[in-house]
Amino acid sequence: MSEVENQIHDVIIVGSGPAGYTAAIYTARADLKPLVFAGSVTAGGELMNTTEVENFPGFPEGIQGPELMMNMQAQAERFGAQVQYEDVAELELTGDIKTVTLIGGLQYKAKSVILATGSAYRTLGVPGEQELTGHGVSSCATCDGFFFRDQDVVVVGGGDTAMEEAMFLTKFANKVYVVHRREELRASKIMAERAMANEKIEFLWNTAVKEIHQENDKVSGVTLSSTVGEADRKLDVTGVFVAIGFDPRTELFKDVVDLTADGNVAVLGRTSKTNIPGVFAAGDVLDPTYRQAISAAGSGCVAAIDVEHYLAEH
Repeated sequence: MSEVENQIHDVIIVGSGPAGYTAAIYTARADLKPLVFAGSVTAGGELMNTTEVENFPGFPEGIQGPELMMNMQAQAERFGAQVQYEDVAELELTGDIKTVTLIGGLQYKAKSVILATGSAYRTLGVPGEQELTGHGVSSCATCDGFFFRDQDVVVVGGGDTAMEEAMFLTKFANKVYVVHRREELRASKIMAERAMANEKIEFLWNTAVKEIHQENDKVSGVTLSSTVGEADRKLDVTGVFVAIGFDPRTELFKDVVDLTADGNVAVLGRTSKTNIPGVFAAGDVLDPTYRQAISAAGSGCVAAIDVEHYLAEH
C-alpha cells in the first residue's frame, strides 16, 4: 500500500460547487485538512455553466459563475484544503474508516466523508441547447430571469417547477410561452390554475422544442415540432428555460445511503447527517426545493460543522 493510500484523512469531500467548497473552507479553518475530489469535468458544479450571478450576497455588481467558484476554491486552499480534479469511481462508506477509490484505482481513506455531488438538470438534447447554455438557455428562472426584462421567452415543461418558472418570469418578461408535449399539465391543480390565469403566459400544447437558434451567440428563436402531426413552426424568443426535472447525482452511493422518495439523499432533520455514521451530505444532492448557490453554500457550512462535532465525539 502506498503512503497516500495508507494515510487516514479527517474528512474527504466528494464534489465541489458552492456546497463542496464551502464545506472545504469551514473544515480547513477547523484544521481538518480536507481533501476535495472536485471532478475532472464537473469541478465547480453547475455555476461553471452560468454567466452573470447577481443574487449571491457580497457582490453588488454581480459576478461570473466560474469566477465565484474559483474564488471559493482559492479561499478553501488558502486555509489548507487540498483540491484534486479527480473522479471518484467507488465509495466504501460503512465502518469507522471510509474508502474513496478514484478512477484508476488509487484509494484514499478518511474518518468522515461529505457528499456534495450535486444534481444534473435534465436537458432537451436538441441542436443549439448545449452551445447556448448560459447565453439564453437556462434551467433556473430565479437565477437568470432578471436578464430577460421585456423579452419573449419559452419555458419547457408541464410540472410544478415549470409553472413556478413561468410565473416567476412574468415579473420580467414581456411574454412567456409554456411548451408542453401533452394537452394537459402534470402540475398540481392550484399551480396550473395560477399559471393559466396569468395573462402573460400562453400555453403551446402538444408541442416540443426541436431546435434552438442563435444570432451573435445568443438565443434568437426556436423551432417547435408538433406531437400530433402538425407542421413545424418558428417562434422568435430570446430565452429558453428548461424545466423538465433534474436528477441528484447519487450513483456512487444510492445502494448504501438512504434516499428520499424524490431520489435525494435523506438527512436527519436540519442536519447533514445521513443514515451512515460519519457520512454527511450537502447541497443540491439533498435539496429538491431551493437549489440556489447560497442555499447550497449554507448546506456546506452545516455539513462542515456536523463533521467537526462528529470527529470531536469520536
